[in-house]
Amino acid sequence: MTEIFKKVREASRTIANISDRERNEVLLTLAGLLEERSAVLLEANARDLALMDRANPLYDRLQLTPERIGAIASDMRNVAGLPSPVGEEIERRTLPNGILLRRVRVPFGVIGVIYEARPNVTFDVFSLCFKSGNACILKGGKDAEQSNMAAISIIHEALRNHGISPDVAVMLPATHEATAQLLNAVGYVDVCIPRGGRRLIDFVRDNARVPVIETGAGVVHAYFDSAGDPAMGRDIVANAKTRRVSVCNALDTLLIHRDRLGDLPALCEPLAGKNVEIHADPEALTALSGHYPEHLLIPAVPEDWDREWMDYKMGLRTVASVSEAISHIAEHGSGHSECIITGSDEVAGRFQAEVDASCVYVNAPTSFTDGAQFGLGAEIGISTQKLGPRGPMGLREITTYRYLLTGSGQTRG
Repeated sequence: MTEIFKKVREASRTIANISDRERNEVLLTLAGLLEERSAVLLEANARDLALMDRANPLYDRLQLTPERIGAIASDMRNVAGLPSPVGEEIERRTLPNGILLRRVRVPFGVIGVIYEARPNVTFDVFSLCFKSGNACILKGGKDAEQSNMAAISIIHEALRNHGISPDVAVMLPATHEATAQLLNAVGYVDVCIPRGGRRLIDFVRDNARVPVIETGAGVVHAYFDSAGDPAMGRDIVANAKTRRVSVCNALDTLLIHRDRLGDLPALCEPLAGKNVEIHADPEALTALSGHYPEHLLIPAVPEDWDREWMDYKMGLRTVASVSEAISHIAEHGSGHSECIITGSDEVAGRFQAEVDASCVYVNAPTSFTDGAQFGLGAEIGISTQKLGPRGPMGLREITTYRYLLTGSGQTRG
């Protein structure tokens, strides 16, 4: 494994000599190859899907379709069309001693990414890393092994077509041993990014000897305020919960102001059509009884407030004020995405000022927390930490900077 890491480190230095135009050409070639080889990729994905229970919340994340492959290729073309951050001058000034100081963006070098059943991540990570001048070491999960091997094969074909070493992007075996070695690749890997559930993220953080950027796990809330619009709330809650239940920006717990319990049946009506199981507190349970399918109403237990459901299930809790909603989110949120539905500018401003998350929405669903939606082309992950990048991570977020100083013979006394 060390030899693989060495080759990637060496290859990362060569990317600096590739022009942005050449990088874009590689990405455009890859987008075309992905569409041409879609049948091969879908066949490999079908082998992975055959080994997974359809009831598994990860099934949707694992599944590729012609439409999803088309979207991946489109995102890749979008990334190719974005301006490169590499070489961007962040700061320029002349010091009192006459030395010119410039601060410019440069790649991290080698980025390791550990992820679960998300074969689209293979292409997203490669396109963003390559565009920003980084090499990448990918470690997918066993559930997506066939899909990931087919994906990396297509990536390598595109690189070879342009005379570029395939070592700029490698896929490690889907084993625990490979994960352990990647997390300990000091001197070879500049930063490691886990993309997956809380258990994966905690494991990487607790065991890594290389720097880590935490991403992904989301316990996401929507708060329907006393001044909320019912029609707007109905649409926002439905979109946030049911657009794609397996993604990290999906709604997990709906908080509702006690004064608006009468609106709860209307707010939840679209969820019934999707068979969403609601785990509700006693007040909300009473408000929904007779207005929502009884077999989908479950009395909530305390553990429900900390669940990232990734399924057609949702927590529902009654609060007495915006203060109580903010306190609930502070105790149970993961710092990912939160939203409020309100017609009060004062309450909205307070919510955005006091809720501690990477993305805080007013009158819009958390489903918009996505690199492509933010104009980043794609994302390498959604950072939930405060040190370094936060929120959807695009090209700029996977660069660092370097000071470049030019003098004329000055010496320091």
